[in-house]
Amino acid sequence: MKIEKLYTKNVTQDYILQRLTDRVYFFQSQFYGTVFYVGDEGVLLFDALEGRSAAIEAAIDKVTDLPITAILYSHDHADHIAGAPALIDANPGVRVIATQATADLMERLGSNLPRPTEVIAPETASFTFEGLTVRVAPFEAETHAHDHAAYVLEGTGVVHVPDVINPDQPPFWSFAGAEGYMGYRDLIEQIDALEWDYLSGGHGNVGSRADVAFYRQFLGDLEAAVGEALGSVPWGAGVEDPAAVNAHTPFLSNWIAEVGKHATETLRPKYGAYYGFDHATPKNAEMVAMYLFSYR
Repeated sequence: MKIEKLYTKNVTQDYILQRLTDRVYFFQSQFYGTVFYVGDEGVLLFDALEGRSAAIEAAIDKVTDLPITAILYSHDHADHIAGAPALIDANPGVRVIATQATADLMERLGSNLPRPTEVIAPETASFTFEGLTVRVAPFEAETHAHDHAAYVLEGTGVVHVPDVINPDQPPFWSFAGAEGYMGYRDLIEQIDALEWDYLSGGHGNVGSRADVAFYRQFLGDLEAAVGEALGSVPWGAGVEDPAAVNAHTPFLSNWIAEVGKHATETLRPKYGAYYGFDHATPKNAEMVAMYLFSYR
């Protein structure tokens, strides 16, 4: 089910379309991905990706004449749901579905995006679409978003869980916008505990259990490399002339940056050839360093 030459296809094609099951399709355009489910009367779209409404409509038209009749907001991050206005205009009467956590967050932050027309109650933690049950698995850790969750398309073997695992590559820069490293590994374990065969990660390739195993291994190696760096990179590294600075701030920030560089080089022999390694790992190592430095 893996898509070959995915990067090249993202920069040379309007979109990428892959069939996962008899009714579920994997979509990606300009490195943003999702899935949609084709029912008997309409289509359920998971996330209205920003700037990709026309490509989504074109991909759906490739496999069915049915309209989009429901859109799920996976979480309140605009890059994953800001395509909603265009899709709602093109599909009058479409259901817009979100968890109570997402609806509350949109209200709290004054979102300028269309509000959900249906809210998934926490006690229900599921919704139905033409006989398909979609089960919500809220995340216990607020590592990526305050309202983040995984969505299991029961009976299909597919889970939609954007921005945690990017299949076929190490974790994205800053752990995909996470506020910190604490809890990130817990999300990986939560995802692995769910029932699925194919993972839609919002970015990267079609995911499998092997991708979860790779993340476990990488995070373990990253923590070990950072731990070694914390013990070997001397305090004050990165500050060439302490007398020339007028605050203690650069001592920590520069030291953590040096720790991140050291850990990255430690990992390079094993992971350096992986997609995005050079651009993501130093920042991720810094975040792990702050976590390990703070919680001893």
